Amino acid sequence: MTVRTRFAPSPTGYLHVGGARTALFNYLYARKHGGRFVLRVEDTDLERSTAESVNAILEGMTWLGLDYDEGPLFQTERFERYNAVIDELLAKGLAYRCDCPKERLEDLRERQMAQRLKPRYDGHCRPKEVGPDQPHVVRFRNPTDGVVVVNDLIRGRIAFSNAELDDLIIRRSDGAPTYNLSVVVDDLDMGITHVIRGDDHLNNTPRQINILRALGHEPPSYAHVPMILGDDGARLSKRHGAVSVIAFREAGFLPEALLNYLVRLGWSHGDQEIFSIQEMIELFDIGEVNKAASSFNTEKLAWLNQHYIQHGDPKRIAQLLSPQIGRLGIDPSTGPDLATVVEAQAARAKTLVELAEISTFFYRDFDVYDEGAAKKHLRPVAREGLARLRTAFELMAYEDWTPEALGRVCEGVASELGVNLGKVAQPLRVAVVGRAASPGIDITLHLVGKDATLRRIDKALDYIDRRTAQD
Repeated sequence: MTVRTRFAPSPTGYLHVGGARTALFNYLYARKHGGRFVLRVEDTDLERSTAESVNAILEGMTWLGLDYDEGPLFQTERFERYNAVIDELLAKGLAYRCDCPKERLEDLRERQMAQRLKPRYDGHCRPKEVGPDQPHVVRFRNPTDGVVVVNDLIRGRIAFSNAELDDLIIRRSDGAPTYNLSVVVDDLDMGITHVIRGDDHLNNTPRQINILRALGHEPPSYAHVPMILGDDGARLSKRHGAVSVIAFREAGFLPEALLNYLVRLGWSHGDQEIFSIQEMIELFDIGEVNKAASSFNTEKLAWLNQHYIQHGDPKRIAQLLSPQIGRLGIDPSTGPDLATVVEAQAARAKTLVELAEISTFFYRDFDVYDEGAAKKHLRPVAREGLARLRTAFELMAYEDWTPEALGRVCEGVASELGVNLGKVAQPLRVAVVGRAASPGIDITLHLVGKDATLRRIDKALDYIDRRTAQD
């Protein structure tokens, strides 16, 4: 048997991180077992499905690197097939037409709820003959006795009494097939062997199994993945911040960091925290996924993201960083090589957005100093050191503007003044960077360049002079 899994999102919005985790689990299971991973777009909700949402899903899958072997396959292109199956069920007496008016169904529901009964259709039209030309829906004739057993790969054995399942609608009055029927036919036709999906679909599973068996087929294996919660214990939603895959990309997260974080939401392999995609494929076991819901922790994701920024290929990180720099109105080609900036700054940022923001000083002058840094370091006592540094820097040839040479100049000035290097380097750093934090002063000066360094020291000297005059 060839393992075949599927990810089947509805294109009614963005690709949620919960959906991304489901896609990842399906992808890993298929890859581990030498199987096929299918992308199916369940777009039968014609009112809410949009082309923009389809594009957002495909864009998210591509960014994450979750390559599918087949698809995207669209349900709207298969209505003829669904209706053929519904007609087959009608012909065999396994489905029936129902013409119950909306008012009757609403009254039935109200009476059942008043009696604290589970709202369900009462089979009123089961014995009736409703003509095909009358307004009607088609309902599946669900078995009235026995149980449906789901041997869930995550949750274990779950039994559902057929007496608790009503005759669900499989074709609406407008002729459109419903979700539960479409899913069954798709999984059957596409040879899906393992259905890995969110546990919000668990109640649909016994209904789908009954339809499958009515069609003469045994069901696939099921694994229902617990939901993802926010830090407050509520289901993860927009109010918790970024929840769409593309929003995380725009916020400066790397796809490998998000995948690594998602695979650890509900699954673990000892104490290991960092997983390459190949390690995920080799180690992931759907049977080891926790039954309980997992809480999304953005700080943990940020920690992972910093790891991947720091340890990733600087050239690749630079490619991903470039658009973030561009959003700040900076053309990175006008300054130091972006990969070199990444090497210098990677340990200082948790996201690409943050990395871009703390790296702007390499490419353009800043308008104001960090108030605390300037107050502490740009004092009259620092003026002589800055002036001596400026003189020494001006005498340096452009080709000699190297980290090694710049480091020697700073050490020489500190020695002349009889102070430790920090007394010279910190005022210089604030003068050149605008704040008290940056990479080593030699690397910082090298990347900023000679002209900008001299210009910014002049600005700092003027700042000190004005501060002295005010005192």
